[in-house]
Amino acid sequence: MSVIVFGSLNMDLVSRTPRLPLPGETIIGSNFFTTPGGKGANQAVAIARLGIPTVMIGRVGGDAFGQELLAALQAATVDISGVMVDGSTHSGVAIITVTDMGENQIIGVLGANAQMNDTDVERLQQQIPQTKVLMLQLEIPIPVVKAAAKAAHAAGVVVMLDPAPAPVESIADLYPFVDFLLPNEVEAGQLVGFSVNSPETAAKAASILQQQGVKTVVIKLGAQGVFCASPDVTLFVPAFSVNAIDTVAAGDAFAGGFAAALVEGLPLQQSLTWGCAAGALATTKVGAQAAMSDRAPFLSFLAQHKVNFSNSQL
Repeated sequence: MSVIVFGSLNMDLVSRTPRLPLPGETIIGSNFFTTPGGKGANQAVAIARLGIPTVMIGRVGGDAFGQELLAALQAATVDISGVMVDGSTHSGVAIITVTDMGENQIIGVLGANAQMNDTDVERLQQQIPQTKVLMLQLEIPIPVVKAAAKAAHAAGVVVMLDPAPAPVESIADLYPFVDFLLPNEVEAGQLVGFSVNSPETAAKAASILQQQGVKTVVIKLGAQGVFCASPDVTLFVPAFSVNAIDTVAAGDAFAGGFAAALVEGLPLQQSLTWGCAAGALATTKVGAQAAMSDRAPFLSFLAQHKVNFSNSQL
């Protein structure tokens, strides 16, 4: 059984600066590089590197960036047979500023990602019989995300949604088809209309989202950890302490680690811990996909922190 990631592929254009610029301000950066990204592709790489069969469904443009994005996925053993090359537009790009303290600011230009439509959902449906988990994000048109979630839900596939970037319009009609909702603290606050910055406010937000139809809400609280509310239990899993140098891929790495544990049949708390470990490791490296951990160092990290993974087939 595989994981399908239905979502975005972007080329990240990354600059490093001492701090984030103020509106209208020009500051001098210290470095620039390009690296494959996109929340969908990042999550596909994150889970594939942990040894889980992973299929990517999305679009790239008919440009050099598109070919680089496909090559990066192939190098991570992601199945790219579901990725369409759309010659009518450019590949998606993300313009990212990362500070010396590890903070980041991102501008996304969707490009080919914005062209995804029902034909992509049809390609998804062909893959669903071999699928255990469908991973979704919001860097593609929301109506297409909803169609994908409904198709997977109807087939009994676990649907995981990372609601990023947080939408301007309500997506409450999507929630009944979502098994796991994975916002960070900023996105959670935007979804519920108040600041979410602690386990207590996360619990309040999760309750609201569950009332709107989500089964399990997992709110990422950055360096604090993760709050989770399922139909049966509420949990708080503290973050691992690491020397963070770049947080840009932490959320996508968390999703990959969490999904990998679920595919392996691990219980909820252990799956959350896997997510936290994957997210922590990603912050110790620069870039998005380049920061995703391979299986061996990931399991070594778990062992060093005395995290049980004996039930895993990895």
